[in-house]
Amino acid sequence: MRIAVVDGQGGGIGKCIIEKLRQSLGQEIEIIALGTNALATSAMLRSGASEGASGENAIVVNSFKADIIVGSVGIIAASSMMGELTPAMARAIAESPAQKILIPLNRCGLLVVGSKSIALPQYIDELVETVKAYMV
Repeated sequence: MRIAVVDGQGGGIGKCIIEKLRQSLGQEIEIIALGTNALATSAMLRSGASEGASGENAIVVNSFKADIIVGSVGIIAASSMMGELTPAMARAIAESPAQKILIPLNRCGLLVVGSKSIALPQYIDELVETVKAYMV
């Protein structure tokens, strides 16, 4: 099973996701850190990703190699993350056959109706539980 974690800016959300996935799923699972920039990728690698890559082409290519893609809902929206997530990245993630498991952060001009107003760590815990249930 190959899980791709996509994040941008400083990689803080991706870092937290990877730490929780590692705690819950162990070292056997392959986690790929895909950052919109090198800073985000570096933060995710330090948190326990198996490998990582940065930039548009890395995200486009690896989106189709993943079984699961996780991140905030903004990763499927062109020009989100203050413009770091390009239209090509968003399209590749959205069109990937991988299961997308997304945190409904109401940023980037996206408001997900029905999402709860809870703290980010709680969303990350829910994401990890959803990944585990999907893997069964």
